[in-house]
Amino acid sequence: MPMASPARIASLLASHGYNASREAVTLLAGTDDPEQALVLAVEATPDDELVLTADHVNAALADRRATERPAGPSGTENATHDTTSHDPSVSTGTADLESNADGGGVPVETKGSENVSRDQSKQSISVAQDITGQSTGTGEYDDFVTVFRDRYEKLAGQLRGRVQHRPTTSLQSSQGGGEAGLVGMVNDIRSTASGHWLIELEDTNGVFPCLVMKDRPIADLVDELLLDEVIAVEGGLSDDGSIMFVDAIHFPEVPRTYNPNTADRHVQAALVSDIHVGSDEFLADAWHRFARWLHTEEAEHVEYLLIAGDMVEGVGVYPNQDEELSIVDIYDQYEQFSEHLKEVPGDMEILMIPGNHDAVRLAEPQPGFDEELRDIMSVHDARIHGNPALVDVEGVKILMYHGVSLDEVIAELPEEKASYDEPHKAMYQLLKKRHVAPQFGGKTRVAPEEEDYLVMEEVPDVFHTGHVHKLGWGKYRRVIAVNSGCWQAQTDFQKSVNIDPDAGFAPILDLDTLEMAVHSFG
Repeated sequence: MPMASPARIASLLASHGYNASREAVTLLAGTDDPEQALVLAVEATPDDELVLTADHVNAALADRRATERPAGPSGTENATHDTTSHDPSVSTGTADLESNADGGGVPVETKGSENVSRDQSKQSISVAQDITGQSTGTGEYDDFVTVFRDRYEKLAGQLRGRVQHRPTTSLQSSQGGGEAGLVGMVNDIRSTASGHWLIELEDTNGVFPCLVMKDRPIADLVDELLLDEVIAVEGGLSDDGSIMFVDAIHFPEVPRTYNPNTADRHVQAALVSDIHVGSDEFLADAWHRFARWLHTEEAEHVEYLLIAGDMVEGVGVYPNQDEELSIVDIYDQYEQFSEHLKEVPGDMEILMIPGNHDAVRLAEPQPGFDEELRDIMSVHDARIHGNPALVDVEGVKILMYHGVSLDEVIAELPEEKASYDEPHKAMYQLLKKRHVAPQFGGKTRVAPEEEDYLVMEEVPDVFHTGHVHKLGWGKYRRVIAVNSGCWQAQTDFQKSVNIDPDAGFAPILDLDTLEMAVHSFG
């Protein structure tokens, strides 16, 4: 029978607006006509019920048997039972359960699961860093000076203890010779005629040239440098004091002694991103499977859902995007996203930040959504913060960043250092630089604020990104770095730029051990 698969039954029940107990799905799968039994069970279940149980199925099947008449002398059944001929809603089985272009019907806001009970009294989540409501930038020249000075001071404070820092004015006025150290922002990188590297470092006083010889072991580190990041160097001054010959390069880095925080009970968080509701390629069925899984005993310890941006596909984000939209109005996209969010158990904490497809400013840091969109996405009292946001989940510090700068890191650095196939390695570079978007003026738009909200002042225990639609995770000096893939199949635009997405995955993080497992629902 086409409906005999329990997974298929559960999928159709979800699209019709119901979660179902395992016993109910088993009963439906075991009937002679699962297709008809499913429709009868749904029709017989009260509208205010959120979970279809075994009792509902048994009652519906009993009602059906009670209305059936025995076969007549000729061996035919009573004509009134021939629903295949006279009741199209039953004869086709899936006609009224078909998914629409964006995934079909979804349940009203759920309150939890029949077989799973989460203790909300123990849940704890707070945000330590968020631009929302704090934006003051006007785009004037002085605003840019202010944000770069703040970046320099914050990162220089992490580096000065590693070198004997001397301001550029002091180096320029020196008599030359001797050892020196400098903390500066990378102003320029260029190769000399002899193949050496000349790096110009800038502090709050001026610019000073630093030469990295091509035959030095540190020469490979030059390949990792990005403009506008803050580093420290040490080496020897030339005899006339006009240049420094670099012996060592230091990044702000995650300290090797860093010891991550953990929760004091067994609790898990699901890390997802890039849902892209409104796209023709949004994987509604995969999302339904994920949401149903959250209601199962296997997921009883998953108490947090963290979404790292791109809830919807957006409008006008890339050329000819309108040809790939199932929902053309941005507000309707958020309405549909909210409907899908209702499938998530109501006793889970949900936290979201925006991405570049969302209806917020493109320049980072991005404030959280405006009040109108917050009202639309108020399901389960979801928490909405800016991009990036450092959140504390039961003592575990999770840095959520959508990840637009990963495009730039991957484009600028060698493939072995950063690639789309291994996005977590690009994230390692951001951790090393302690900044989520170090390079200014490229693909990543940066908004000037009174302070640089993109600096990683605190070392996170977990670094969670999205954007590149690739799944990758690993540990960098004991910090978990995870890019959680997406929920969108390959679009024509992605095909044109050779992006093969990893779709329908949900990394599940144990907050008490920082171990992670990845579940596939695609």
